[in-house]
Amino acid sequence: MKKSFIASAAIVAVIFAGAGIYFGTQHAAPAKQPSPVVGQLMKMTLADSKGQQQKLSQWQGKFLVVNFWATWCGPCVQEMPELSALQGELASKNIQLLGLGIDSPSNIAEFADKYKITYPVFAAGMDGTELSRQMGNQAGGLPFTVLIAPDGSLVKSYLGRLNMNELRADITKLTM
Repeated sequence: MKKSFIASAAIVAVIFAGAGIYFGTQHAAPAKQPSPVVGQLMKMTLADSKGQQQKLSQWQGKFLVVNFWATWCGPCVQEMPELSALQGELASKNIQLLGLGIDSPSNIAEFADKYKITYPVFAAGMDGTELSRQMGNQAGGLPFTVLIAPDGSLVKSYLGRLNMNELRADITKLTM
């Protein structure tokens, strides 16, 4: 009798130990936290390409592709038509592309009109440079692009001219 009790107790102990390990690993991954710098971005009001002040909080809760660029940046200018096409593809999927120009409002307005940019672009000036640094752009280079989840967490960044196939793949993976 003593042997059967010990065997039963050992089986129950193994089951509970296995359950503890399983449930312990299920909760081991920390939950994504909203980024304070994304909160700062959402509090900003910037002039758009038409000179109208816009609150960036109007896009809070969407998956965002935020592209830091400048009119004088060759790679930025090269990727603009591709980004415009991408916004057309993403518009129906609750995904929004935003361009934050590290330039003057007049240069941004002229540029957006000349190149027929189809997504919102804003004059962020030097504040945009600092914001991009806080989002991980330690080199201070352009273009710099970040992906922001609807919960306000930064999920990926890219420095330099975008590879659109990689960007599309990342967006697909992160929004599924």
